[in-house]
Amino acid sequence: MSDPLRQELLDIFVGRATRRYGLSEINQLQHALQSAALAEAEKAPPATVLACLLHDVGHMIHRLGEDPASRGVDDVHEQLGADWLAKRFGPEVSEPVRLHVAAKRYLCTVEPDYFGKLASDSIRSLELQGGLMSADEVEAFRANPLHEEAVRLRRIDEQAKDPRASTPDFDHFLRHVEVCRAP
Repeated sequence: MSDPLRQELLDIFVGRATRRYGLSEINQLQHALQSAALAEAEKAPPATVLACLLHDVGHMIHRLGEDPASRGVDDVHEQLGADWLAKRFGPEVSEPVRLHVAAKRYLCTVEPDYFGKLASDSIRSLELQGGLMSADEVEAFRANPLHEEAVRLRRIDEQAKDPRASTPDFDHFLRHVEVCRAP
């Protein structure tokens, strides 16, 4: 018997994730696979591996066309993706996804050298996403019990852009779906 959720994920990521990922030399599927592989290499829990694999699903399910940031439009992919994921998985998967843009803003605010690690398209989108955080925003971000996993996802997100990286295939990571599925 086939699992409709696994098929839905395959349709989105294998079917729609072939567009170039921002300004990098990889596509969205390669970025997703690299993110999940890096999380696995860090011995992250299954929910974090899935969050890393699926963190940009919002880019693939919106209807704003390719690269809306270049047109000055924030696609709020983190919220769109988290809402989509929350219907299918627990908060350990959806919440780090919802927070991964906030984690970028947070890291740029609290780590002076983090901004220099961002790709040019990530710098461009940072302003659309709210720029640096205020002290109140930093405090609110830190109050979220899953903020550390969001920061972990964000750091992995920045690393997962190597056009020469070799990763397992998408199905390899789908073994985590059952344990992370929403009740």
